[in-house]
Amino acid sequence: MSTEQLLAVAPPRSARESGGPPGRGHLRRSDFRWAIAFVAPYAAVFLVFFVYPFGYALWMASNSSLYADLIADPFYLPTVVNTLLFVGLGVNIKMFLALLLSGFFLRRDWWIKPLLAIYVLPWLIAAAQVCISFHWMLQQQGLVNGLLSAWFDIDGPIWFNDRWLAVGANLVAYIWKWMPFWTVIFLAARMTIPRNIYDAAEIDGATATRRFVHVTFPILANLYLVCTLLSTLWTLGDFTTVFVVSGGGPAGFSDVLATLGFHYAFDTARPALGVAAVMSALPVLVPVVIVLMRRFQTSEVRL
Repeated sequence: MSTEQLLAVAPPRSARESGGPPGRGHLRRSDFRWAIAFVAPYAAVFLVFFVYPFGYALWMASNSSLYADLIADPFYLPTVVNTLLFVGLGVNIKMFLALLLSGFFLRRDWWIKPLLAIYVLPWLIAAAQVCISFHWMLQQQGLVNGLLSAWFDIDGPIWFNDRWLAVGANLVAYIWKWMPFWTVIFLAARMTIPRNIYDAAEIDGATATRRFVHVTFPILANLYLVCTLLSTLWTLGDFTTVFVVSGGGPAGFSDVLATLGFHYAFDTARPALGVAAVMSALPVLVPVVIVLMRRFQTSEVRL
């Protein structure tokens, strides 16, 4: 048998033996290495800046005697009431007004777009600058008292010397800052509703109020709920508004849990008590997070 015949009948070598392209297993190992290389920095940042601080905070707040100290503190229970008012009234008034105003900005007049651009300016400005502006406008010789004196010839109150006036000032500043954001969200959602639905309701004799109650709100109900839950989570952790607008005045009686925890940690050098004050909001946070996760898991957020 000749050499050519032996080569012709010789079994073919495997791809690995012949120096062919690497197999799928080799590619998978290479992809896994690259995946680890890309994920590792983000995982390290997540562990260092989220998992470790949160775990350390839970460990600091695990002492049950801290919560007995909180209950005994005369500032804690008023702060809980302030927090419930700040979150409950702030979120619901803001979301409802945003839903109503989103319908106003659907008008086709030429001046609506410039007005919308002006309306969203508070949201575009940094929160600290907005709150500082409110703080100075409500000073005894500030803009608000000056207008009250000029227009109505009355002396304005000392806003931050009264607990409820200070809480109200915090609420107004918070709503004014964040309402434009949610108005834009609801405006975008309203624009997806087919116009023929409104036309059919109008032909049936539905007024503008009935069209809102029976057409707009049922369609936007899922989105409205999810946005309200998200806003509740963010508002519970809002520190800037109360800290800058009222500063907790008078004498700490307009504080919320976020600012009270800060005062405990830095003003009285009791960081564990400050963490416990903030962690006491968990009984509210956990149910909100569970409901929000279930809303996302059951189905997509439908308009």
